[in-house]
Amino acid sequence: MTPLIEAYDGGPLVAGEPLVARPGFWSNHLLGSCCRHAEASPEWFGDDGADADALSDVLMDPERWPVFRLPVTDGHAVVVVYRNLVGDHALDFLLTAPQLSGAHASVRRIASCGGDLEGSTLTWRELVRMADGGRAGHGVDDGRDGSGADGVTDPAVRLLLLLPLLREGAVPDEAADVLTAALVAVGAPPETAAGTAEHLLDDAASGPWHDPAWRSPLSGGTAASAPVPGGILARLGID
Repeated sequence: MTPLIEAYDGGPLVAGEPLVARPGFWSNHLLGSCCRHAEASPEWFGDDGADADALSDVLMDPERWPVFRLPVTDGHAVVVVYRNLVGDHALDFLLTAPQLSGAHASVRRIASCGGDLEGSTLTWRELVRMADGGRAGHGVDDGRDGSGADGVTDPAVRLLLLLPLLREGAVPDEAADVLTAALVAVGAPPETAAGTAEHLLDDAASGPWHDPAWRSPLSGGTAASAPVPGGILARLGID
């Protein structure tokens, strides 16, 4: 069923959840948005180049915009949209509120990644809570496919879908093990997953991020003294 999302009526939205189990998905999703290591390749994620190229055509099809829904709590959800406008491709992260049957979801764009990341970000603690559906905890389940009619439910898949939002300079000691387990759960080679996780976390600590609310001093405004990451869980009343 095609998702109904306010402000996206002009886009040909299609359910993207089945794509997470397709060869080539994770190399496209993570290499493009949060892994900039010079030697990174689809093989880091258990894919080959042909699979990655084939799925890239699917994910970036201007006539079909894949949508991934991650239910959180009390009817809220984070929705990831591959916004495939010609000349303006981006990965949008939305926060939707509960909706009436057949109605559009009330939606706010919380971040967008079309090169640099713009908007709200997540700390490691927030990322893990979101991966667990808003519940306390820091583990991930095994399983290649955590998607279904209600959206993506598998914590490993959810964590990796939201990983582009991670921007934190110092993550807890267990972060590398949790991320490694998530990568293995979706098909990354066990012998190299730890190294891939390390590179992903390094990029999260140093990746470019831009708050669109900041004003440049050159425009006559004043810039904020420091970025304030996160805040998504607080909007849902989850502490």
